Amino acid sequence: MAASLPYIPAAEVHAALDFPALVDALRLAFVHGASAPVRASHEVTPGGDRLLLMPAWDGDGLGVKIVTVFPRNRERGLASVAALYVLMDGATGHPRALIDGEALTLRRTGAASALASGYLSRRDARRLLVVGTGALAPTMAEAHCAVRPIDRIDVWGRSPARAAATAAQLVARGLPARTVADLDGALAEADIVTCATTATEPIVRGARLRPGTHVDLVGAFTPRMRESDDEAVRRARVFVDTFAGALKEAGDLVLPLEAGAIERGQVLAELADLCAGRHPGRQSGDEITLFKSVGTALEDLCAARLVAQRRAAPTS
Repeated sequence: MAASLPYIPAAEVHAALDFPALVDALRLAFVHGASAPVRASHEVTPGGDRLLLMPAWDGDGLGVKIVTVFPRNRERGLASVAALYVLMDGATGHPRALIDGEALTLRRTGAASALASGYLSRRDARRLLVVGTGALAPTMAEAHCAVRPIDRIDVWGRSPARAAATAAQLVARGLPARTVADLDGALAEADIVTCATTATEPIVRGARLRPGTHVDLVGAFTPRMRESDDEAVRRARVFVDTFAGALKEAGDLVLPLEAGAIERGQVLAELADLCAGRHPGRQSGDEITLFKSVGTALEDLCAARLVAQRRAAPTS
């Protein structure tokens, strides 16, 4: 069995997961639900190397994303994070495919934000601000462009050279991107702000946001990391991918809740509520909305299943 188990590399994952199809698949997945325990994290060496396991299952299948974080790999000239997804048959439990985990994570993260944006950003949103220049940045821009009529993309990063490289990637994909040096000015003009950084101090200042803006925060993933300040969260109507994950792991919410800047009741709904129609999402053109995600294994399972289905489908 092991010899015939297919491995689906990053290029195939990106090609299979176009955003319109993946957004629709995620919408159905959030409506139907899945068992997705909070990720398990294990320290495997005294030096801080870690193993993360993120399983999910429903009536049709199961899978687990396996992630290793070895910080000292930088000294070896290797990536510090590696990821693999194992997709298994729901009836037999036998493995169906091994899938590149990094590409899967990039696509499902972008698609989840695009799905949320469909409920939370203005329908006429045209100006997108991308904050950050890492691997997620181009993906986030492409995802938002799949659901809104974006005609200008501003890219800001701490490194002007990396911001220029990110903008160039987007232009090469046919998207209207340019770099900006003035973050505060760009925040004041944006209809949608997507932030994918490893910041530990606020970058998105709430005082700079204009009425009607949608803020999409995907970068900070621990209780002590944050991309937005208290004012941004206080001014916004706040939504999350899952209550269980975001209220435990997201410093953008944990820290203002601890400080008393916001109350738990201001976190209005999770993505499943929006998809199932239990919450209407945006209710006026002037309100500021904020979506905070830390990721859920449900998204990985949904994306992995779509990759496998499309790979198995006969070509005409």
